[in-house]
Amino acid sequence: MRWLPALAAFGVVLALIAAIVLGAIYEPAVAIAIPVVAIGLALALQKYVASFFAYFVISFSRIYDLGDRIRIGNIKGDVRRVGYLYTILEEVGEDEKLGGELTGRLLHVPNLIILDQPVLNYSKDYSLNCETITSDYMFDEVRIPISLDSDVQQASGLLEGILKCQDADFVIEARRVFQDGYPRFLNEAINAPRVLVYVEPQRIWLKGKFVAPLRGRNELRSRILMQFFGEVNHRTDIKLA
Repeated sequence: MRWLPALAAFGVVLALIAAIVLGAIYEPAVAIAIPVVAIGLALALQKYVASFFAYFVISFSRIYDLGDRIRIGNIKGDVRRVGYLYTILEEVGEDEKLGGELTGRLLHVPNLIILDQPVLNYSKDYSLNCETITSDYMFDEVRIPISLDSDVQQASGLLEGILKCQDADFVIEARRVFQDGYPRFLNEAINAPRVLVYVEPQRIWLKGKFVAPLRGRNELRSRILMQFFGEVNHRTDIKLA
């Protein structure tokens, strides 16, 4: 019965239009006010009409669906309901705020926002042999600062080994899901180096990439960091900055 509020709203609009038309028929003076009223209604209802038609854009183009984790502009959340006028999201915090976890708050987002804002769907859809594959696997990263006098090659090799060990099961599962139609990030995970090095005046940054399911990446990131810290704690050639 979720369509009842929208149907009631459009019923009210139709009733107003019918009343104006009947008034114009039986009282010609009312006809003078019709253009003014029509313009007023158009201006007042344009956002609701846009949201209503955006609902069909969302439904037929499958920009997102129930359960998807999306970002629209600076809004991020899990889709809990797609209504005729509003999409309800369960808010997800940013990395600096709750680390990408659910905040427990609901966001009511007008559907019309998709018409002029880019939509990022983390629950990606890939096409393989004319079939759509839905996968929650993605690349994430860890950033670790080490001192300038550390052995960068040893530190990079250590982190590379930890990354491949920790996400090995996820890479296998992602390959099974995608079969031979690997997206680019999965090809990089299999064939390319996982660790990049950046140098700053006071420190060296190791940036390590790993494959993780969308809703398990924070836990995996923590395991990777804890293992790295545990390893370097017993070494003198690698120092955290």
